[in-house]
Amino acid sequence: MAGIVPPPPPPATPAPPKPDEKVDYFNLPCPIPYEEIHREALMSLKPELFEGMRFDFTKGLNQKFSLSHSVFMGPTEIPSQSTETIKIPTSHYEFGANFIDPKLMLFGRILTDGRLNARVKCDLTENLILKANAQLTSEPHMSHGMVNFDFKGSDYRTQLQLGNGALFGASYIQSVTPQLSLGGEVFWAGQHRKSGIGYAARYNTDKMVATGQVASTGMVALSYVQKVSEKVSLASDFMYNYMSRDVTASFGYDYILRQCRLRGKLDSNGCAAAFLEERLNMGLNFILSAEIDHWKKDYKFGFGLTVGE
Repeated sequence: MAGIVPPPPPPATPAPPKPDEKVDYFNLPCPIPYEEIHREALMSLKPELFEGMRFDFTKGLNQKFSLSHSVFMGPTEIPSQSTETIKIPTSHYEFGANFIDPKLMLFGRILTDGRLNARVKCDLTENLILKANAQLTSEPHMSHGMVNFDFKGSDYRTQLQLGNGALFGASYIQSVTPQLSLGGEVFWAGQHRKSGIGYAARYNTDKMVATGQVASTGMVALSYVQKVSEKVSLASDFMYNYMSRDVTASFGYDYILRQCRLRGKLDSNGCAAAFLEERLNMGLNFILSAEIDHWKKDYKFGFGLTVGE
């Protein structure tokens, strides 16, 4: 009896397949604004590059009001008919005031060259937001202003823009599925007698974001962002202008470490760039910016400090 081999156990029954989750099309998420559909790609591919030295200091007077001081010294490119880049040394000081409230934000900047910049964001209701920005300068025909009304619905978002020079624009974006949203825009520039219409699509999951945009002006824009991990993202974009036949493709990365953030890109025009933000201490950040244009033989390098939050 001891030598009898017990019978093998019966094979395990496979688990029943999980039923597909049904999509509730009456409870779709609200999409992001039409003008921000490429924001994840822009964060990696379009950092705030600069050349020279800059110093930014922000002092909070209370919980809502703060003052800022900025100093910049570096070369500025001037238009030229030749292929060589012509730069002249410049410097300016900028004074700013900020008011931040849960329903109202005010930002003002004035520079030593006479330019005045102002921005306003006000939550008129829970679903309606007013945004306005203006720039005043002593140069003729260079001052401009823009007002934007943003209405946020349960699964859609629409915007209306009004600007100087008889500029009118409207956009609408709608969530079609939990991941896919489709939208369109129209604009009219009365001063230049130009009008246009555009369409866009955005597909996003927890790991990737893909967007596409076309316009009657001849512009085609595609972007893709892959989230490798919580700290690493890879991005690429493709820009094509049907009218001018200009084509540009770029690839970039965004790496967030414990004390710093590193972003960089490489495009088809032979331009490579990197932007580093290092947190030295609480409220103290060190910035490095570098850009190399191999075709134009133009090299840019900048560093700066940011004090305050």
